[in-house]
Amino acid sequence: MPLLSVSYVNYRNLENKTIDLLSKEVFFVGENGQGKSNLLESIYFSAYGNSFRTRSDAEIVREGEKSFSVKSLYREENGNTASLFFTYENQKKRIEKNGKTIKDRKELINTMPCVLFCHDDLDYAAGEPEKKRFFIDQCLSMYDVLYIDLNRRYKKILKSRNLSLKEKKYEMLDIFDQQLAQDGIEIQKKRSDTIFKFNQIFGKLYEQITGIEGVSIKYVPSWRTEENQPVTMNFALSVLAQKREMDKVIQTTMSGPHRDRIVFVRGGKNFVPNASTGQRRLLAILLRIAQAIYYTQVTEKNPILLMDDVMLELDPDKRQSVTTLLPPYDQLFCTFLPGEPYERYKKSTTKIYAIEGGKWEVKS
Repeated sequence: MPLLSVSYVNYRNLENKTIDLLSKEVFFVGENGQGKSNLLESIYFSAYGNSFRTRSDAEIVREGEKSFSVKSLYREENGNTASLFFTYENQKKRIEKNGKTIKDRKELINTMPCVLFCHDDLDYAAGEPEKKRFFIDQCLSMYDVLYIDLNRRYKKILKSRNLSLKEKKYEMLDIFDQQLAQDGIEIQKKRSDTIFKFNQIFGKLYEQITGIEGVSIKYVPSWRTEENQPVTMNFALSVLAQKREMDKVIQTTMSGPHRDRIVFVRGGKNFVPNASTGQRRLLAILLRIAQAIYYTQVTEKNPILLMDDVMLELDPDKRQSVTTLLPPYDQLFCTFLPGEPYERYKKSTTKIYAIEGGKWEVKS
């Protein structure tokens, strides 16, 4: 479902006009701070209704203005042209798909699926456990609307349980535990299945690029039996019961999927602590490539790839290797600094834009 164009009004520092994106590959070339990442962000915003750089839509509004809008045209599988229109005004966001209002961003799932490669992806390889859990949840949420509902429901129950602990209102804990266990078990199962399938892709990619074999992703769920048997309702409830006194003291829930860990291992040992910065950066990039491959395997659809200055920390050979490993895609959007050898990656159909001061022109 390729993107045809995006139109802007008061979106960051970008010019108030339409950019033509009808090409298999589009490169944005310019110095830092000129708007390359803003263009990439706007494409991501068109796909998911939010930014990958901020949680506040107000930060996207151009300085001195009070609102912004983005309109995207894309081609559906049946060949028809469709539209997405986003407006932010009076601290409220409105989303329209083909002229009809969308009340929940989950309705955008599978409309224009994007896989984003950016500098912050390093957190998924070497960051806090929360970041790694987020990555796996994102992989599931790209195609599974039911998982979005499940995850939201679990977080809502968890918030209520933690509030009861803080306010010392313990009479509702038994009910919350039942709900938490029921949804938590389902989350752990979906995460476990996803990571199992993910490992069939990821380890081979890493070996192909580095020659290092045996690197894999290990899932360490918070609720787990010694024999690694499927977790039952009774088992999850027993763990919650055992932890309850500690939960009361700390005033937060100490077990459940929100405490799951995801570890990169090789030979049974944690691989990341001794990995170089380059190896960690490569892990992050290959995670994204694996995410795109996994999405295609599950849905039989190719995503749009967004790459925001992710090659800078790799040596030339690794850059070339990563480029050859990119999976099939509907479109590829990349940002480059002027001095980068982007010419070597372009194809005969690639469209290259020179970006300066939020404005763009086709580069010959």
